[in-house]
Amino acid sequence: MSATRAPGAVPTAKSKEPIRPQGVKKTRNPRRPLVYVLLSVGLLIMSAPFLWMALSAFKTSSELSASPPVWIPTEWTLDNFRDLLDKLDLPLYFMNSVIVAVLVTLANLVFCSMLGYALAKLNFIGRNKIFGLVLGALMVPGNLMLLPLFVLMSKLQLIDTYAGLVLPFAAGAFGVFLMRQFMQSIPDELLEAARMDGAGEWYIFWRIVMPLVKPALATLSIFTFLGSWNNFVWPLIATNDPDKYTLPVALATFATDPNKAGGSNGMLMAGAFLVVLPVLVLFIALQRHFTQGIATAGMK
Repeated sequence: MSATRAPGAVPTAKSKEPIRPQGVKKTRNPRRPLVYVLLSVGLLIMSAPFLWMALSAFKTSSELSASPPVWIPTEWTLDNFRDLLDKLDLPLYFMNSVIVAVLVTLANLVFCSMLGYALAKLNFIGRNKIFGLVLGALMVPGNLMLLPLFVLMSKLQLIDTYAGLVLPFAAGAFGVFLMRQFMQSIPDELLEAARMDGAGEWYIFWRIVMPLVKPALATLSIFTFLGSWNNFVWPLIATNDPDKYTLPVALATFATDPNKAGGSNGMLMAGAFLVVLPVLVLFIALQRHFTQGIATAGMK
């Protein structure tokens, strides 16, 4: 028989009920509804351009030029996608973007994790100085590195190649910082116990550390894939062959060619929707790990 607590008795340490004075009821925060309203308005404002683009991809030409603007199409159509496929080699450019973004993401996951592990868990001379260089690299604007990178890739004869699009971004300072901060939360006692059992550093890194940092890996995957997929300036500089164009470069070139786009906003909206769709799918798939990684990246 479970014991019952007499009225007015003070809860013991085993009791799960919160200690609250008698006669006092739990009240709701009056500001919470206002917070929800403000967040909903902010979400609507931020998502409005994306919703307009996605809906416009399925509109007819008359609805795209209608005044006042029509948000939800009355007649859904796929003509914009068909016209875009007829006038643009979309599968080729889509595959180029996939290859570059996937290779850049995989390279960052491997190299940033390795350097982050070394900076977080290994003691060696100059570790703090190297981490200071990583922090300094975060403060350098990326546009300043375009000219040196172009000269370097030209000397290595990597212009118009996948290697020239991937190697300059194979490891990023942000990824190293993120992985280092997250790996610091792993107890040192766990790694020391593995070393005492005879495990080497490679075994500890791949079999113990990497499974524990899945949220950080998911976060880094989303940021890296998003940055590489949407990268426009470097692929535009590093590619002269249209067959090596990524999807953003191909769409921008298509939009500025009057003989192809012909001022068709519908085709441009369809192309922009196809650019955003893979990133949106990736974020939805890794959303749980992404939020966990962001919340715990700075904890130790």
